[in-house]
Amino acid sequence: MFTAIAPRYDFLNHLLSLNVDRSWRRTAVARLGWEAKPDGTYLDLCAGTLDLAAELARRDGFRGRVIGADFAVPMLARGKNKAARTVPVAADALELPFPAARFDGALVGFGVRNLADLDSGLREAARVLKPGARFVILEFATPRFSPLRAIYLFYFRRILPAIGRLVSKHRDAYTYLPESVLAFPEPEALSQRLVAAGFSHVGFERLTGGICAVHYGTR
Repeated sequence: MFTAIAPRYDFLNHLLSLNVDRSWRRTAVARLGWEAKPDGTYLDLCAGTLDLAAELARRDGFRGRVIGADFAVPMLARGKNKAARTVPVAADALELPFPAARFDGALVGFGVRNLADLDSGLREAARVLKPGARFVILEFATPRFSPLRAIYLFYFRRILPAIGRLVSKHRDAYTYLPESVLAFPEPEALSQRLVAAGFSHVGFERLTGGICAVHYGTR
């Protein structure tokens, strides 16, 4: 599915989010704390077209590397030239080809929701992080405010899939998106899963009225 939608993936991300996804990525990078080690090695997990990796790599003062890991190689190919200091690697998030304590920090943007085993994926992320490293997750949520929630769900269930099908030419991908979001743990529950996976100082911040949340924890 991700291979099929790769050619229009970036365009649809910006279109369907009304371009707000760019500010969400900036917020995620700001929570990473990369300034403590600007020459370090960082991981963009479930990297897709490397938008999040590029956001970090372009920061003023960043002198390190960002490894973008994903098993959808056509996605990585689309993003390989977005920024210097990014390195795409074909990899399964549940069995990363990296030694323990390899990275100075890690991010994942809208990817943990797609893991076949969420808890295994979180534990694997913890395994490859150095002690004290920060892990940041950017993921969709559902608003608490009832009127906004109703509008959001109508858009997510009706309008978004129709636009996604029209532009991507894929019948199921943008029906899968709202289904996977609505089935995913809410921020409070995801925080508990992060603690269980070995992270401390876990927290989250709701963004844009609660339609998205940035989560963070320390290895």
